[in-house]
Amino acid sequence: MQPTIELIVFDIAGTTVKDTGAIALAFQTALREFGYHIPLEQINPLMGYKKTEAIKKMLEVYEGDKVRITDEFVNTIHQRFLESMVEYYQTTKDLQSLPHAENVFHSLKERNIKVGLNTGFSKEITEVIVERLGWVKKGLVDYVVSSNEVEAGRPHPFMIRNMMQKAGIIEPKKVVKVGDTEVDVNEGKNADCLYSIGVTTGAFKREELEPYEPSFIIDDLSELLRIVDNHS
Repeated sequence: MQPTIELIVFDIAGTTVKDTGAIALAFQTALREFGYHIPLEQINPLMGYKKTEAIKKMLEVYEGDKVRITDEFVNTIHQRFLESMVEYYQTTKDLQSLPHAENVFHSLKERNIKVGLNTGFSKEITEVIVERLGWVKKGLVDYVVSSNEVEAGRPHPFMIRNMMQKAGIIEPKKVVKVGDTEVDVNEGKNADCLYSIGVTTGAFKREELEPYEPSFIIDDLSELLRIVDNHS
């Protein structure tokens, strides 16, 4: 008998929240302020990573003097990105959930499945997004974990394991991960989730997700309910 799904963990930007491109632009701008001119097409694939890790990856390519790539320097650049994104999410009129996200959350709750959010953002940014959308207050989301609240961000499994602990779930096959990037898919696999599902509403197109062999690729969050119901 297959285990019952008890928790579904969603990424935020590009998966449940509309990504207007502002995140990658803010990331690009922060790096440019320190002298690094990086094309967006090289930045976009890194958007699922913990942002300090993404900065470090870019510096390893664009900084000739590797001695400069210290934690302090990475954190200085990240702080600039952080300030920009907090201001953006506090003021933007473009902050909105992706189609069917809230309905899917509600439907999962009706099926006694807990809903979690995790992200490559730090807690300061995540709190602004979740507060403005009101998902916790509405009872649509049970757990929210940011990359700087655990030992390491995606593709490591620590954010999912953190939520499992909070939910009292021991068996990872009772958990599903949903996200729009390579590291989302690999995070779910590394956590040994029942399914690690890719969604095409964010940074990666279907053909870009396929090489990472997600359990399913969906084009709309509403398709998730069919997968859940077929499993049960």
